[in-house]
Amino acid sequence: MHIEDAERLIIRWIREKPKAEYPDYGYDVYLSNVIRWYLRESGERDRQRLELSIQNLWPAFVAGAWELCRRGVIRPGVRQLGAQSTEGGSAGEGYSVTPFGIQWAAESDRDDFVPTEPQRFAEMLAPYVKRFGPGFHERAQEAVRCYGAHAYLACCAMCGASAESILLAAAIAKRGEDHVLKTYASAAGRSRVQTDLLAHVSEALRQEFNNLSILLRYWRDEAAHGKPSGIADNEAYTSLALLLRLAKFVGENWKGLVSP
Repeated sequence: MHIEDAERLIIRWIREKPKAEYPDYGYDVYLSNVIRWYLRESGERDRQRLELSIQNLWPAFVAGAWELCRRGVIRPGVRQLGAQSTEGGSAGEGYSVTPFGIQWAAESDRDDFVPTEPQRFAEMLAPYVKRFGPGFHERAQEAVRCYGAHAYLACCAMCGASAESILLAAAIAKRGEDHVLKTYASAAGRSRVQTDLLAHVSEALRQEFNNLSILLRYWRDEAAHGKPSGIADNEAYTSLALLLRLAKFVGENWKGLVSP
């Protein structure tokens, strides 16, 4: 089990509040109860195998709980002063949902499906990092962290910045670093760099690149303005998906895009 899988199950527990087989003591989330619930849902009925599986799954679940703590969704400890606690709860089993976590859990269930755990997202982007550079990787990771925090405006801004890193990497491979960076720093530089990159490619490549990058570019520009943007979950979710598609497309068509 990946850490992200355990994290999703903890999120489901918080949202659905299923009936636990054992007491939750003074905690909203008691990890051994979450694991038992998951195993029961998976069809495990043998008590001895179930308890053994708790030991095996514990590292992923405690790491998933820590990731949710880091994001401010839950915190260690009992839910209120004077509530019952346990030695196991104090040793990493017991957590309570924060006020931010209550709001966060009610906002959307898309976190259960988008790759919002940075390690998993990094795995999906790993084949492209060497080609597109550390700037691409850094901004893409920032984008998924912003999505996980429901900072959707910032997520779109970082997705747009990551897309620009892809554009620059391809343009530099085609025209050279000095020429591209000088053009990029000039008025309307991004547009000029993209026009130059796509000037002599096939119409199919040009159209697909523009289709994948136009929304990322639009949301990046919207995020830079001081007026209300209207950017929310749908736009941020789509921008992450588009960023992955753009990276895959450019990676697969690299020779066709950068050939002089």
